[in-house]
Amino acid sequence: MLAHPVSDFLGSSAALCDAVLRLRGAALAEELGRIARDVVHSPQGRYLPAGADGASAWQGGMVQEVRFENQYFGRFEVAGRDDYSDAERQHLASLAALAASVLQVHSIAQRSTHAYVQVEAQLQHQAQILDQIHESVLTMDMNGFITSWNKGAERLFGYTPVEAVGRNILFLYDDEDVGFSDPFLEHGGRLMEVRRKKKSGEVFWASLSLSTLHDMDGRPTGMIAYLTDITERKLAEERIHHLAYYDALTGLPNRTLLTKLVDQALTVAQRSKLHGCVLFIDLNRFKLINDTLGRRIGDALLKEVAARFRVVLRDQDLVARLGGDEFAVGLFDIGQHYEASRVAHKLLAALNEPFMVDGHDLRVGASIGISVYPQDGADAETLLRLADIAMYRAKQGGDSDAEHVAFYSRDMNQGMQERMRIESGLRQALGNGQLELHYQPKFSIADSKIIGAEALVRWRHPERGLVPPAEFISLAEATGLVVQVGEWVLEAACAQAQTWKDGGLPPIRLAVNVSAREFTSALPGRVKETLERYGLEPSWLELEITESTLMHNIDRVIGIMDRITALGVTLSLDDFGTGYSSLSYLKRFPIDTLKIDRSFTTGIPTDASDCAIASTIISIAQQLNHKVIAEGVETVEQLAFLKDNGCDEVQGYLFSKPLPAEAFEKALREDWLAEGR
Repeated sequence: MLAHPVSDFLGSSAALCDAVLRLRGAALAEELGRIARDVVHSPQGRYLPAGADGASAWQGGMVQEVRFENQYFGRFEVAGRDDYSDAERQHLASLAALAASVLQVHSIAQRSTHAYVQVEAQLQHQAQILDQIHESVLTMDMNGFITSWNKGAERLFGYTPVEAVGRNILFLYDDEDVGFSDPFLEHGGRLMEVRRKKKSGEVFWASLSLSTLHDMDGRPTGMIAYLTDITERKLAEERIHHLAYYDALTGLPNRTLLTKLVDQALTVAQRSKLHGCVLFIDLNRFKLINDTLGRRIGDALLKEVAARFRVVLRDQDLVARLGGDEFAVGLFDIGQHYEASRVAHKLLAALNEPFMVDGHDLRVGASIGISVYPQDGADAETLLRLADIAMYRAKQGGDSDAEHVAFYSRDMNQGMQERMRIESGLRQALGNGQLELHYQPKFSIADSKIIGAEALVRWRHPERGLVPPAEFISLAEATGLVVQVGEWVLEAACAQAQTWKDGGLPPIRLAVNVSAREFTSALPGRVKETLERYGLEPSWLELEITESTLMHNIDRVIGIMDRITALGVTLSLDDFGTGYSSLSYLKRFPIDTLKIDRSFTTGIPTDASDCAIASTIISIAQQLNHKVIAEGVETVEQLAFLKDNGCDEVQGYLFSKPLPAEAFEKALREDWLAEGR
């Protein structure tokens, strides 16, 4: 053993520390004994570690235990002299204290190193276990950043640990999942099915189990996730679901799914106070085709029929095949039950064109029964059953188009047939010249002269005579025919104005009503083109717009109005006070005239509320520099009130009912005075 020369106590202390760090066993004991001899200049000396204690073989000398608190490490023994000084005894005691401290620290370090080695070995063992299992296991911190990634995760996702660890878990998400709240980052201890994305870009289904990781104090520090690919199972479930809820031939929902969806839709309809309708459709002549040409042709025909039905229906409408040649449609986003009859006739119209199937020119019709929620029933099965009954009623009804559709309720049937008769007649009227315009004069209160007229459409039916507007205008609005009627009115009014112009009459304002359906970005161009075609100045035309038309997409509406007024055509706001009456919007509209609705004029001057409303409208118009006209004026008392309150113009039966073109022209030429009528 190499001895380290020690010249003083500090050198001995350094030698002791070096020995404890470098040596073990007998070598350490020998070196510590040598250091003790040098410290006290003794010819004999040794270090006896704990466990090697024995009786001292030396007489006299000094003994000093090496002890740290309650832990005993051994003792120093020195001998060979009889005269050890107090300083030497103190040096030996200090050496023992230093040795105890160093041995204590060394002992702790050894235990810590051993424990670390054991933990590291255990972690390596656990990592080997995780890498051997097929399941994907990964951990992340509370912010979703991955902290570990096993071989299973590498096999499942295709990313190595180097590529995955440190990245946020969101990079594994399918695009449609991004932006939604993430259970990974919220809470654990749950099992769910999720969509995830591999390195290759492939999206797959996974079963995900989450658990929370905690620190020594029980605080959550992260998540551990277990994932298993369940794509095959999900595809199998989807196939089973499709077989259970969809018709194998047409791909439409079957009766089971239709029933579920209808019941769900009825719940929404109940909350929204909407009507719901179920249409039961049975194909005519299908059995003959199927029996004659065979099932293959029949099946192909059914697929074509289903495709046509899907085309004419809206995305939110439900269509299903119940079996055989029977179909059903659910309508729930409708305001009135009679809208179902329009849909029914669209479905019938879809069958008008022949079907070309395998070289065969095939024609089928249908009979349709309709049941209505909530009048006829409150659940899908009841509505289907009653619609089926109505379908048989329609099938037995005859050959006319109207009789191929029937409501379960006889009252609804009668109403539907009347509506269909009027709608069909109105379509014919548009094409056969049965519509005509009457003109109700507008008078200036100041001088009682005619200053314009409102063009009002009339239907002169070849059998029924003059059909009241109340019978067909609302139907035209509901069916969309109001657009065609409106186009005809503008055309007819401008044509009549050209005749009057050519006859030498000065320009007067002919007011044409514009419906909400007509008020589109195409309107200004149509007005401009019509005026140019008839060679009319814009002063011949005024457009009357109802207040409710203007309350949707205000900026778009104002843009259309600006384009119209830029042509020189004036705008009148009809029925003011019956709609939204928002003054913040009113001041932005480029209108020329406000019209007081007849519902307010009727009560003047006896009804205080009507008087207050009328006078307020007049005041508003004056403040906004608009003219104001009152319609429905029938008594001299009404006229007097309006005149006293500053109303500019009036129209009504006190002065004149709506007149045919010839009679109105005659009144103009005679400069008809209101005071004389």
